Amino acid sequence: MDRLNWLKEVRHSAEARYDMRWSPIYDENWGNVIEPSHRGCFNKFLNLCPPRAHILDAACGTGKYWKLILDSERTVFGIDQSQGMLDRAHEKFPTVQMEKTGLQEMNFHESFDAAICMDAMECVFPEDWLRVLQNIHRALKPNGYFYFTVEVADENEIKKAFQSAREKGLPVVHGEWADEDGYHFYPQREQVQAWVNEAGFHPIEESFGDLYQHLLVQKR
Repeated sequence: MDRLNWLKEVRHSAEARYDMRWSPIYDENWGNVIEPSHRGCFNKFLNLCPPRAHILDAACGTGKYWKLILDSERTVFGIDQSQGMLDRAHEKFPTVQMEKTGLQEMNFHESFDAAICMDAMECVFPEDWLRVLQNIHRALKPNGYFYFTVEVADENEIKKAFQSAREKGLPVVHGEWADEDGYHFYPQREQVQAWVNEAGFHPIEESFGDLYQHLLVQKR
C-alpha cells in the first residue's frame, strides 16, 4: 500500500470517527476530567501568559480547557478538523470563536499571545510534526508560550504494534500504532526535542505524568 494514500485515508477516517462516533460521547467519557499532571502544567502555563492574553487552542476538541482559560480572564480561539467536536464546544461556549481547520493547515500570523495543543499530537504523522510546530510558531506573537503534550507508551507494546501493522501490509514506520480503532504516533523524546528546536522554540520545562510528556516552550 502506498504510504501517501494510506495517510490520507487514515486522516479522513479519523475526522469521520470524531464527527460521528466520538463527539456525541466525548464529554461524558473524557471531557469532564483534567488529569493532575495536565492541570498542574496548565496552571504553570497560564501563570506565564500575560493578563487578558488571547490563547490559541489547536485541536481544541469540545473545549475541555476553555473554562480554565476564561475563568483566568483570558480569551481563547479554538480550531479543530472535526466539525462534530466544534459543534459540541459551541453548545457549551457559544461566545468563543472557533474555526474548522487542521493542525497541518492552520495559517495564522502572530495572532496569539500563547497556544496549547492538548492530547492531540499523537494523531499527527511523523511527516507533519515539524510543519505543525512551525504553524504554531508562526501563529504566536514574539516570545509567546506554547504548552503541548506528547502521549507515551511502553516500547515493547510499540514494537508489537509495529510488527502487527507490518504483517497486515500497512506502510507504517516505527512508533506508529495503527489498527481498526485509529492511529497514534509515539516519537522518541530526542526526536521531539529536535523538532521543537528546529521549529524555533526554546524549552522552558519538561515533565512526565498520566502517560504524557508535558512540554512548555517559548517562541524564540
